[in-house]
Order: sequence, then structure tokens, then C-alpha cells
Amino acid sequence: MAEITMVQAIQQALTIEMEKDPRVVILGEDVGRNGGVFRVTDGLIERFGKDRVIDTPLAESAIIGTSVGMSVNGLKPVAEIQFLGFIYEAMDQIASQAARMRFKSAGRFHVPMVIRSPYGGGVRTPELHSDSLEALFSHTPGLKIVMPSNPYDAKGLLISAIRDNDPVLFLEPMKLYRTCKQDVPEGEYEIQIGKAHIVKEGHHATIVSWGPPVQTLKKIVDEYEKEDIHLELIDLRTVAPIDIETILKSVEKTERLLIVHEAVKTNGIGAEIAALVSEKGLFSLSAPILRVTGYDTPYPVGTVEDDWLPSDKRIKLSVEKLLSY
Repeated sequence: MAEITMVQAIQQALTIEMEKDPRVVILGEDVGRNGGVFRVTDGLIERFGKDRVIDTPLAESAIIGTSVGMSVNGLKPVAEIQFLGFIYEAMDQIASQAARMRFKSAGRFHVPMVIRSPYGGGVRTPELHSDSLEALFSHTPGLKIVMPSNPYDAKGLLISAIRDNDPVLFLEPMKLYRTCKQDVPEGEYEIQIGKAHIVKEGHHATIVSWGPPVQTLKKIVDEYEKEDIHLELIDLRTVAPIDIETILKSVEKTERLLIVHEAVKTNGIGAEIAALVSEKGLFSLSAPILRVTGYDTPYPVGTVEDDWLPSDKRIKLSVEKLLSY
């Protein structure tokens, strides 16, 4: 067990799976000789060779289209899209090919591929680099979407994603790549896709989140605990499928729900969670479901992004409002 960053944890997962299964290949822009834009794949081309760590042209649709072809022919590609905001070009390949292949082939073909991509704000990137687009893809049946918030989860979830028989969109928060360290086992382990994690138990209100806001919320929950207010924090980990059972069980206990995410508010994952809780757990609620999110605008320039992202102040105001009912 060693304390490592998320970048190191993801690289460990890739290394373990490439050593274990010769069908696993990596492809993307600059993933080979340069080791990826964030150096996640650094050193892997030297270790596994250029036939398994493949530098591609700057063409997202070609990267994903090639990966689909590799998958149905027996390989297990891990494709990297340099930033999630660049993925629009590949949406046809993801939604109408990768996600539908098992359905339209009546189970004859599977697409065991992973699409890795960094996302998220707080790092002052140019336009299109920080967008959180998970909601766009959650409307695609057949596609799983994983969004870890810490190194331990990133490693275990990525191993599970690579071993999965269907396509997985694996989104990595840029802000946490090197700012978050955690004790992580050196060997292999899996974390179940579609299973949320209760980070902190409580009984006054439930907070559900995923990705970078989880780290912020951990500090806020600890602050409230000093005031004898015990908030239950759930890290969703996977936004497709949503572990609604864990959320409903928590809301049944706390009777209040706050959802926090970086993406824009309208039609976000938070709206789906709110709808599911309303449908399945309405009579457990003693207060309206609240959301703290990004605003309904394009991701802003770096000088104002701290005001755009869910802040401590906005989260605490919503907690106080929730507890006032």
C-alpha cells in the first residue's frame, strides 16, 4: 500500500490489465511517445511496444471508430480522448455504434472498450477543455459512465471497466489528477460499476455527488459535524447506471436530499436523481430536493470559473435551506 495520485492509480490499472490480458491495447493522441497530455500513459509504450500503445491522428471519430472495430474483433481497446470537450466529433461512433452493437446484433457482438477522458473545472483551461458532459451520454442506452472522485476508486473502477464486456465512458477529473493522494493497494482489485459509496454516514440530510465536488463536500460535512449536524455524503461513482437504491435508503433515513454536480443544471444527472427519488421515495421527503450545480451557460473563462462552479458558500446556503424545513 502506497499513497499515490490519481494519475498514478490510473496508470497502475492500465499496467495491470495490459500485463494480465494481451488483448488490452491503448490508443489516442500522443498516448505513446509523449505519454499522454497528462502523462497518464507515460512509459507504457516502452513497456508494451508500439503495437499495443498506439499514437493516432488528431481525429476523435477515427479513434473511437477504430476502437469499435477492434472490440468486435476480439481486442479490448482503451481509447483516450484528450479532453471531454473534444468528444462531440465521436458521438456518432459512441452512441450509434459502440452502445448499440450488442442490441442490434442480437447479442452476437459485444464492444468491450473503455473511453478515457479528462474533464472538469478549477484548472483554468481554455474553452472546451473543462466541460462536464456526462448528461449527454447518460441518455444513451448500452453505455456505462464512471466518474471517480479519488485515486482508490479510480484504480478499482478502471480495472472493472476494462474487464467489462460492454462500452464504458471513464471520466477523469483534471483537478484531482495530482491534487488528491490516497493509500492504494499495489495489486489488482475491482470496484463494482453501478454501486455508490457512502463516504460519511449521517441522519440530518443526504448529499449526493460525484467527481471533484466530493472532495469539497467531505470538508463541508466535517465542518457541520463539529456543530452536531450529521450529513450523509454519497459518492455516486457511476452516473450510468445510477445506484438509486442506496440513495433511497439514505433519504428514507434523513428525509432531505441535496445533489451537487459541476455540470450545468438543466437536464443534468441531478435532475434524473431528483425525478427517481420523487417517483420512488416521495413520502420519505420532508423538504424539496435541492441542487447546487454549474450555471446554464457555456463553461466560463478562467477568471470567473470559481464563481461558476459549486462553491462552499452556495453549498452551505443550500444545506441551511434544506435543514430549515
